[in-house]
Amino acid sequence: MDKRGTMMQTEISTTFIIFGGSGDLAHRKLYPALFNLYKRGFIKEHFAVIGTARRPWSHEYFQNIVTEAIEESTNDTTGVTEFASHFYYQSHDVTDTEHYKALNQLSDQLEEKYQTHGNRIFYMAMSPRFFGTIATHIHDEHILGRGFNRLIIEKPFGNNLESATVLNKQINASFDEEDVYRIDHYLGKEMIQDILPLRFSNPIMKAIWNADNIASIQITLAEQLGVEARGGYYETAGALRDMVQNHIFQIATVLAMPEPKNLTAHEIHESKQAVLNSLVEPDAAELAHDFVRGQYAGDEDTLAYVAENQVSPDSSTETFIAGKIKFGVGPLAGVPIYIRTGKRMAVKQSVVNIIFKNTTNLYDDASQNVLTLEIDPTNTISLVLNGKRVAHAGLKEQRLIYEYEEHIKDDVPDAYERLIGDALVADCTNFTNWHELKSSWQYIDRIEQFWAQAGKKGLHQYPPFCMGPKEANQIFESATDKWI
Repeated sequence: MDKRGTMMQTEISTTFIIFGGSGDLAHRKLYPALFNLYKRGFIKEHFAVIGTARRPWSHEYFQNIVTEAIEESTNDTTGVTEFASHFYYQSHDVTDTEHYKALNQLSDQLEEKYQTHGNRIFYMAMSPRFFGTIATHIHDEHILGRGFNRLIIEKPFGNNLESATVLNKQINASFDEEDVYRIDHYLGKEMIQDILPLRFSNPIMKAIWNADNIASIQITLAEQLGVEARGGYYETAGALRDMVQNHIFQIATVLAMPEPKNLTAHEIHESKQAVLNSLVEPDAAELAHDFVRGQYAGDEDTLAYVAENQVSPDSSTETFIAGKIKFGVGPLAGVPIYIRTGKRMAVKQSVVNIIFKNTTNLYDDASQNVLTLEIDPTNTISLVLNGKRVAHAGLKEQRLIYEYEEHIKDDVPDAYERLIGDALVADCTNFTNWHELKSSWQYIDRIEQFWAQAGKKGLHQYPPFCMGPKEANQIFESATDKWI
C-alpha cells in the first residue's frame, strides 16, 4: 500500500505460519483477508500458508475449512480452489520442541515448492499467554527463514507494563523491533486512516485543529453484545485493558499528534510518541472523578455480566469505562478528550466527535460546530454548522455529510486485509511500536492500581442496552457539556 492508501498489486513471495490456524480469528478474519489480497495480486503463485493448532487435521481438511471461511465471507469465490491449495496444516503443541522442528521442515519444503525465497511471516492468532513461549521457541529452534522474517501479533500485548516488558524482551530475542507488527485493527479502518489526510491536507481543518478552536473531543466505542463466550478472557482484561489501552489511545493519538515532518512510518511514530510521552497523569482526586467504571446488569431477557459463563459471581471487572485524558504537547495540548467504551450498550457504534468552541456573542441560539467521524457501522464524515432558519429569524443547525459513493463501498478493504497487506510490504505505519505501548501501559497501570485499592467501590451497575451508567456524565469540565 502506498502513502496515499492505494492498494498496490505487486506480488510478494512469502510463507505464512499462523499459530492458531483452527481458531475463530483465523476463520472469520485472516483467511478472508488473505483471499482478498490474493485477488488483488499481493500474493499469487509464490506463497504458502501453514496453519498450526492442536487439532489433528489433515491438509485436505484444512483446505476445506479455508474454503468454507471464504464462502461465508464473500459471494465472489472465483479462484478459491487454487487459493486454498496453498494451505497446509500441522498439528502443533506450542510447548513441544519437536513440533517446531517439524514445522521448520514443512516450511523448508513449501519454500522450495512455491519459491518463497526464505521469506516468512509469523502470525500469533491464539491465546496471548503463549506469545512468549512461541517467540522463544522460534529463536531456540532456529525457525527463522533466510529471507525476511516478520511477526504479526494480536492484542493484548501483556496485561500491564511489567508483563508487556517481559513479553517484549522474549519477542526481541527472535525479531528486531522493525519486524514486529503489533496489530490494532482499528488502525486499519478506513475512517481512522482518513484522519491524517483530513487534518493536514485541508487548509480549513489544519487552521482550526488546535486548542484555540477545539473545546473537546469525544471518542465512543460502543458494543451491543455482552462478553458472550469470552468471559474467561474478559475477567483478566476488562474494558480498560481490552479497549482503552490500545484502540482508544491509538485513535486519540492520531487526533492529537503534531504534524509529522513527512509521511514515513518513522516520522509518524515520532509524532505519536511525542504526545503519548506528554500524557497528563491524573492525581487520586482526578482518578476518582474523571474515570467512571461500570458493569452491565441483567433483565428477564439478558444475562448480567456476573452470570456469564466463566465469570466470577462477585466479579469487580468493568464492562464499561468513561474517562478524560489530556496531552501536554501538540496542537490539542490541554484539550479534554472524553472517552467511553462498553458492552451491552444501546448501539453498536464507533464514533469520534470534535466539538468546536463558540466564538461569537452575536447569536444567543448558536450551536457548537461539531465534526463527526463515524467509523462504524458507516464510513461518514459530517459537520454541524449554524444557518439561518428559512423565512424566520434565528438559527438552525445544518448538517453537511460526506459518505462514499455506492460503487466505492465495495472497494473499501477490511481492516485485516489492509494491515496484513502493510506487513507484506514492510509498512509499519499503522501498527503500534513498543515505545507507544510502554507509554499507554504506564498510564493504564495507574488507573488499574487505583481501582484495585477501591475494590467494588465506584463500580456502577447499568441496565443492558443503554449508554452506560449515569455517573459517566460527571466527568465533563463544563456543566453544559454532555455526551453526543
